Amino acid sequence: MPQISLLTLPNIFSYAGVALFAATGAMAAARRKHDVVTFVFFAVITGVGGGTLRDLLLGQPVFWVRDPVQLAIAAGVGAAVWLVGFREKAQRLLNWPDAVGLSAFAVLGADKALALHVSPLVAVPMGVLTATAGGIIRDITAGEPSVLLGREIYITAALTAAAAYVIGQPLIGADAASLVGFGAGAGLRIAAMVFGWTLPSYRGGIVDLGKADSGG
Repeated sequence: MPQISLLTLPNIFSYAGVALFAATGAMAAARRKHDVVTFVFFAVITGVGGGTLRDLLLGQPVFWVRDPVQLAIAAGVGAAVWLVGFREKAQRLLNWPDAVGLSAFAVLGADKALALHVSPLVAVPMGVLTATAGGIIRDITAGEPSVLLGREIYITAALTAAAAYVIGQPLIGADAASLVGFGAGAGLRIAAMVFGWTLPSYRGGIVDLGKADSGG
């Protein structure tokens, strides 16, 4: 009997993750009361943006070109959110499955990079990009504060998931490492939401370069 892991069910996690991230993209359009075309656009760039960037950097065929179902799911979710409407409560509820999707995508992205025999040091950021780049593109396009500028533990959770998988894969095997990486990333993200954890902020002084250059 084969061992069940993230890697044995890639399409299920991929489709679900695309749909989830697409919903957050459509909600960004909803907050500004855009038309259906903009809803679909934001849903698509959020849902498939991370995987697209990963594949381009790895020199691989873009995943949704080979599997258009992924693109159709993202576009369909965008249109559905426009039709059904947007509620702030729905966005808060999405934070929980988002933590699951974030970690799953980080592991799957790192695994795809390792399968192409790239360095583990490259596979980790590929996993992080897969999980977070779509949201970053969404925020920049929508003119919203980027997750990069926040102190909440989000990108760090993706980094934890990808790194745990890459480190564990040669030691305990891909299947077990995928579960460890997924659990570590999702656990960290969920704990951060529950307990309000944030990364420590910079406490140093700010250097005035103008005064420094003038000798004052």
